[in-house]
Amino acid sequence: CAIMTSMRKWKDAGGLQNVNSISFIRPCRRWLNACFLLVIPLLLYAENMEADRNKIGQCYSEMYRCMIDKDTTALGRLLDDGFILVHMTGMRQPKAEYLRCIAQGTLNYYSCEDTQLDITFMQDSRALLIGRSRVSAAVFGGGRHTWRLQLDIDLKKEDGRWLMTEARASTY
Repeated sequence: CAIMTSMRKWKDAGGLQNVNSISFIRPCRRWLNACFLLVIPLLLYAENMEADRNKIGQCYSEMYRCMIDKDTTALGRLLDDGFILVHMTGMRQPKAEYLRCIAQGTLNYYSCEDTQLDITFMQDSRALLIGRSRVSAAVFGGGRHTWRLQLDIDLKKEDGRWLMTEARASTY
């Protein structure tokens, strides 16, 4: 290996005592430049991922705020036009029907606590969010209960915004 050979030459030349040992510095400089060029994009990618992770977490919090406040206009902006909610029963509910059920009081949400989020990034600006929360709700004419609700939410990034494309509800 060229680096090991250069290190041996550097050591044989007196190491730190002989700073003029250019035979060591040149190969290392090239190697360090190559490493630097590889590491910087990774650091930028990690920084962008952290920013996206925060945006996705904010989407989840905003979703529950909208559901509790029955703010279907703001909730609609978080959902892709083709959004589908898959209820625990397996019922598939399109975006417009889901928003209508919230507005009409068929789906009533009162609080959301103890949230845990797990976010996995996929290819092509997609992500999977698994959110676990204790949710107080009364749905489809049933009484008010606190559910240990898990939502597996598929998201896509479009024009710099994360949109929910599908949510699958279950308990945990």
